[in-house]
Amino acid sequence: MELLLRTQGIIMASGGALLWGVSGTVAQHLFQQSMLPAAWLVTLRLLVSGVLFLMFTLRKEGSQVWKLWLDRRFVLQMLLFGLLGMLGVQYTYFASIESGNAAIATLLQYLAPLFILLYTVIWTRTKLAPLDIIGALLALGGTYLLLTGGDSSELTVPLRGLIWGILSAVSLTFYTLYSGPLLKLYSTSLLMGWGMIVGGAGMSLIHPVWSVPSADWSLSIILAILFVILLGTLAAFYLYIGSLRHIAPHEASLLSCTEPVSAIVSSVIWLSVPFNLYQALGAGMVVLMTVMVSLKSRTKETAN
Repeated sequence: MELLLRTQGIIMASGGALLWGVSGTVAQHLFQQSMLPAAWLVTLRLLVSGVLFLMFTLRKEGSQVWKLWLDRRFVLQMLLFGLLGMLGVQYTYFASIESGNAAIATLLQYLAPLFILLYTVIWTRTKLAPLDIIGALLALGGTYLLLTGGDSSELTVPLRGLIWGILSAVSLTFYTLYSGPLLKLYSTSLLMGWGMIVGGAGMSLIHPVWSVPSADWSLSIILAILFVILLGTLAAFYLYIGSLRHIAPHEASLLSCTEPVSAIVSSVIWLSVPFNLYQALGAGMVVLMTVMVSLKSRTKETAN
């Protein structure tokens, strides 16, 4: 039974990460085919997903879901998490896809462990371990190959896509560091639900979700939007979070490397995004850096 549950956890974590990666490619297809703006898609995605998350949470936590807003500390925490964390991660990532492509955008976001490392070193004033230095060099070297494709005279993505991708990694860094303590106070579904609603409401002030853009509203476009919201958000979060009941966090983190791989494969096969051997090597270096960070986290957990 234990082996069966562990296998289930591995499949769930991998499946959730795979859906995240493919949803990025589906979003790129939407931007290319329908000219839907990233801001509108992000607003819709956050609000719909947030409402569905809270509906699920209400069944478990009841009126406590609403009462939390009477706590000033919760209000401030949720505003910061929803606007800077949840909205920050979602919008910068989709803006990077809109300006460049899903494969590069996903890999640039995976530079977040490097920024987390830099933050930790500066904030705690600890020295870099040899493994940290190797990981940093892998991240920098991999990013260089990804963005140049082996030719330093030209970028493989527009500069705007690069900037949004780096901002996505920075946003994910804040999201990761800030959500850690909050998850000890609130359930995951409650934090995700309110975070998405706050982020979506904030984005609505700039790009209202009810201001539907003119686009080619074909059946394939509608299905793609539903995929991004239902499978790429709700199902992906449910599978990944659910996997933590059967496997350790560092194992789920390792399996999340399925996300950039699925984004690359689906982009190359479905959208014919060019991706040469130098970029493949760069992608491998970034993924290896993520694996090293996860293994280091496991070592710390074991030591504690």
